[in-house]
Amino acid sequence: MTSKITVAASEVRVNDHIYNGMGTNAHPTFAWESVTEVREVDGLILLITGNLKGLHGEFWLEPEEQIGVIRHPEPAMVLLQPMNPNDKHGHK
Repeated sequence: MTSKITVAASEVRVNDHIYNGMGTNAHPTFAWESVTEVREVDGLILLITGNLKGLHGEFWLEPEEQIGVIRHPEPAMVLLQPMNPNDKHGHK
């Protein structure tokens, strides 16, 4: 389940979505942008959205500054049982 949470800027992760205001589009769902990189520069947190080689957005925040993000849950790890080479089609 996706959830909107408020975190300190230093806790923002890659793939979180941050709100970038209305911009040029009148529909509010287009204002959420995916964070593609998080850096610390001179004591500030730099959040980058979009592609570094093309158009992108930069958000400079204090590490303790609160920001609302939409975060998708981490995918659950699936543990696979190793197959026994002697098992053929489930017959024993």
